[in-house]
Amino acid sequence: MNTSLTLQQALLQAHHQCMERIDAQMLLLHVLGQANAGRAWLLTHDSDVLTPEQQSRFAALCAQRLDGVPVAYLTGCKEFFGLPLHVDARVLDPRPDTETLVEWALDVLEKTVSPRILDLGTGSGAIALALQSQRPDASVTAVDFSQDALDVAAANAQRLQLPVHLVQSSWLEQVGGVFDAIVSNPPYIREADEHMPALHHEPRHALTSGEDGLQDIRTIIAQAPAHLKAGGWLLLEHGWDQAADVQSLLRTAGFTQVHSRQDLAGMDRCTGGQIPESAAAANTVK
Repeated sequence: MNTSLTLQQALLQAHHQCMERIDAQMLLLHVLGQANAGRAWLLTHDSDVLTPEQQSRFAALCAQRLDGVPVAYLTGCKEFFGLPLHVDARVLDPRPDTETLVEWALDVLEKTVSPRILDLGTGSGAIALALQSQRPDASVTAVDFSQDALDVAAANAQRLQLPVHLVQSSWLEQVGGVFDAIVSNPPYIREADEHMPALHHEPRHALTSGEDGLQDIRTIIAQAPAHLKAGGWLLLEHGWDQAADVQSLLRTAGFTQVHSRQDLAGMDRCTGGQIPESAAAANTVK
């Protein structure tokens, strides 16, 4: 590149390429080594000039973002529930809407002393680590079928010094014991969903779940009662249009107090239910 750009000019150039402003700002801060400075920092340094190397890196990152690569993969970091997580292509990019699931779990466990919590399909460890950070007295177990995902979660747990227990398992198959709450953000996108091409940089096995998107949710609902204490809760994230179906599945499985919670956009994003004491008391966990 022959022409040196100021930070303001670099952001304007990205805007002309149809980049989302916040994405371009986060990538520019990353290139400048100011990821923790905040976007306001860019305003006070808008006349600073990029080096040729910085311009080249920023242009390359913008090209990848325009191809659909999540910003978190490009910067290697994503904040979730106030925690800075390492994120890469081995795991899903944690979404802000998933914080709804964490908040709900904290609510149902508010009066439970030293709760036992299970996070199914933990990925980067986002949900499990958020819960452990908010409830230091809890015993949190995080499960994933992918060893790659567990490696990412383990590194995050170690860096954040949060004692989450990790288990490799296909849902609850290799999990022992009973819990006060089971939470999960499982795959729930339909195999033929029109939005899948835009998500091609993220692990497909962590996104799709059969023809109607509910295959994994059915499995979790079937397995969960044997691993819940009397009065324990199962809380599930799902697609924006799947709340009624998930509620029906939970009620059919014998759960009570079944209802949904809305995400940041006002959509029913999470649905849960409580295992009745009679059903929980009859469970035998091998």
